[in-house]
Amino acid sequence: MVDRDILATGTELSELTYSSFWDWFIQFSDIQTLWRNSPTYILAQAAYILGGIATLAHALIRGGRLPYLWLTIVLHGVVVESITYIHPDVDNFWHSQTPIIFLGRRLPLHIILLYPCFIYQASVAAAKLKLPKWSEPFAVGLLTVLIDIPYDIVSVRYIHWTWHDTDPNIEDRHYWVPWTSYFFHATFAAALLFWFHFLREKLCPTEGKWVADKSVLRELWCSLLTAVLGSPTGLIPFILIYHPLHDVYKIHTEIAVFIIVAVFLVLAWTGDRDTSRNVNGTVFKLHWSSLLLMFHLLVHYALFLLMPVLFNPEDEVSTGLKEPIGPCNEYVPLRTIAGITLRKRKYLCSTDYDEKYFDFSCLKRVPSEGSIWYSICGVKFENRAEYVVIIGLIAFVAISVFSNLHLKSYGDAVFDDRTALKANGKSTTKKKRN
Repeated sequence: MVDRDILATGTELSELTYSSFWDWFIQFSDIQTLWRNSPTYILAQAAYILGGIATLAHALIRGGRLPYLWLTIVLHGVVVESITYIHPDVDNFWHSQTPIIFLGRRLPLHIILLYPCFIYQASVAAAKLKLPKWSEPFAVGLLTVLIDIPYDIVSVRYIHWTWHDTDPNIEDRHYWVPWTSYFFHATFAAALLFWFHFLREKLCPTEGKWVADKSVLRELWCSLLTAVLGSPTGLIPFILIYHPLHDVYKIHTEIAVFIIVAVFLVLAWTGDRDTSRNVNGTVFKLHWSSLLLMFHLLVHYALFLLMPVLFNPEDEVSTGLKEPIGPCNEYVPLRTIAGITLRKRKYLCSTDYDEKYFDFSCLKRVPSEGSIWYSICGVKFENRAEYVVIIGLIAFVAISVFSNLHLKSYGDAVFDDRTALKANGKSTTKKKRN
């Protein structure tokens, strides 16, 4: 367990050493100290651990390929997070410390479970639309963003993590959230679901889209391939849309996000209007396990709506790994996935930074140059009501969308044998592979 002193407000470290591989791999911290410094962060973690359990329970109860979907999403999340910590060109955020954290104090437990809370929830809801296979991934991408928005907007305001101050890929912000975060969630979720179903259709086809192959090894192999292929495929829209517009033509990132949302929405809606789908005669069916998913969604939106109502961001303190502090005049090259070379500051300049959601006002002095582990302080809302209104609006839209998907679409019958093939007008006489 981490010594409580290292989590104390004002602690500074210029180097973090590990006594063993396991000390680097996993660390346990005092939950009372963390609660005292940042109660909202503990509540957010509890919500995502609850969501991870609820989504896993739903997957195991319903069976078929849903447990493999859950596992694939978790593997995908670990791959994505690990790459961002390793590759300097995308290492641009730092999670605050948590009771259980992995990979050199970088990957909190609840972040691993956040991925199924987003993508599994979106995938199950989208499946109930019975969209064509070419259209469904885009609906999943949009629904993932709809779940992510309140988390992104509220959590960063309560310093649950911090962003790199001068990385040009995240310089365009929306309530201090990089527009590229929404772009990322949409494209990576869509790519993941595409590969999940495409690989199974080719490598282990069965009598239904959600019917598992008899070979566990084949299913696990498909899950591993999906987790690996999801990230590079999700980067394709960045190469084709974001980087040319932002890096070459200097267009604000929100335009790229509007483009991707518009394209995804048109493709999802077009699939929903596709008259060639054979969905006649389908009887609505609600399985009780879907209530687990709906309950977690209610907890999710209620938490991030009530957080700005009941808690003050200026009362929050975060001590841990952050963007290293150093000289203000040192820059390093940043090579984008599109091959364009930009630049960013090598260090956070403590006297000249533009991250208005944190400062050092609760400390006796500003952290020293060379610090990689230090404390930051939350900042008071400029307009608390604005946050309540925007999150309230998003929650209203989201609850309306997900309640319609779960309660007024084709329901849980889509996960029964042969349903998915019927939805696409295909024969169900195809033999299973043994």
